[in-house]
Amino acid sequence: MTTEQLYEIIATDEGYRIELTTSTGDMDKFQEAICAFANDMPGSRKKGYLLIGVRNNGDLDGLKVDDELMKKISSIRSNGNILPLPVMNTEKVVTEKGDVLVVEVTPSFDTPVRYRGRTFIRIGPRRDIATAEEERILAERCAASLPTFDTRPCREAKLEDIDVETIVSEYMPKAIDPEVLAKDNRPLKEQLASLHLFNMQWDCPTFAALIMFGKNPKYFMPGAYIQYVHFKGSTNGGEILNERRFEGCLYKILPELENFIRDGIITKRPIPVSILREKDVLNYPYKALRELMMNAVMHRDYQANMPTRLYQYDNHIEIMNPGGLYGQARPENFPHVNDYRNSVVAGMMKTLNYVNMFNHGISDVQDLLKENDNPEAEFNISYLTVFSVVVKDTVDDNYSVITHKFVTELVTNLSPQAKSLILSLKDSKMTATELQLVTSLSPQSKQLFRKQFIYPSVKAGLITTTHPDNPRHPQQKYYLTEMGLAVLEELNKA
Repeated sequence: MTTEQLYEIIATDEGYRIELTTSTGDMDKFQEAICAFANDMPGSRKKGYLLIGVRNNGDLDGLKVDDELMKKISSIRSNGNILPLPVMNTEKVVTEKGDVLVVEVTPSFDTPVRYRGRTFIRIGPRRDIATAEEERILAERCAASLPTFDTRPCREAKLEDIDVETIVSEYMPKAIDPEVLAKDNRPLKEQLASLHLFNMQWDCPTFAALIMFGKNPKYFMPGAYIQYVHFKGSTNGGEILNERRFEGCLYKILPELENFIRDGIITKRPIPVSILREKDVLNYPYKALRELMMNAVMHRDYQANMPTRLYQYDNHIEIMNPGGLYGQARPENFPHVNDYRNSVVAGMMKTLNYVNMFNHGISDVQDLLKENDNPEAEFNISYLTVFSVVVKDTVDDNYSVITHKFVTELVTNLSPQAKSLILSLKDSKMTATELQLVTSLSPQSKQLFRKQFIYPSVKAGLITTTHPDNPRHPQQKYYLTEMGLAVLEELNKA
């Protein structure tokens, strides 16, 4: 934007499109203004402008716009306080009299737009909370434009096909400001319409209502369920060890899915990290799998007959949902640019704290996997009709990944006695007496030798026994484990 264009905007007499402020810290004021511009109550389809650094009389305030202020204002787009997410752009315009931070807001098709449960609109040059009648106008305008599939009416469905009681008693108090909700005396259908859950023109629920609160969404959308299969081996040609379907509306199955991931998929196992110490490691971090599954059900194409798939194998998990990248998201900008195929469903999942809509879910997943010692998730975005992600286990067969990661630390922390024990065993099997004779350890009792050197090495996973179920077996012998052999190989390199 040029300085001339900026002054043209400041000078416009269309007060409903302009808000001037010299404040840089009133985030509530900024977000209310952006919400109001997105609702575009006059229906002009003209962009609105929040101009930070301009006095009410049009004079510039001499503001210096730094990166911190730019980031703070830009974060409004995806912080989830304004739902559905606004389409906005921030730009710094530098003039001789100071900087101006320009926030350009595009009118939304998906109205009413709410900030923290309140619908703000522009009434001439001022901003206010919409009345019930004004909300109805915004809802009808949205129904006419039908921007996404989930906002469309399902003309086969009736009010009885959605769980109205749950919507009224549990969802509405979270989605709408309590004061506004207490004063709302409109008929139920109009209240539902303001949340994009009902279409007044066709007198029926929307697909969003059926997806989130439907009594039997699969009847209207055959692919609207989650299929879990656990295969033996690393391909889906292996034996099926477990199978489960999550069917019903998202409001009911998402808590079940969370519990299943935590209790049915996540396992914990001890991993040695030194000669005398071990730590518990998860096969997959719970929060990472949860994030990926929530994104799958939020972004999937509900018009497709394919279910959302969660397939588990011996050494990895594959998640696949119908519907490739959508809208502004492209292979060249993934994962930095996001868009919503189901904007209403996304907003409801944000309200219910299943997603954050901050557009950093994938980076969070990668960080969680790295912290848990998993390889990075592998995303396949080359398919046109599906979106796929593979997450690999922390360890594969024979502890190869474990030894690769920990062998250096193990060798560093080994005592001279333990090194002597491993070097003496090599690829053979020996009794405790034989080990005591061939090692360079000082003479001592067999009992003390076992206590100080053999037992710690067994506990650390470096050596094991030929008769593990009978520790006092007269023919008991000791030999190196896979981990011990890896340590031996490292010792021989030194």
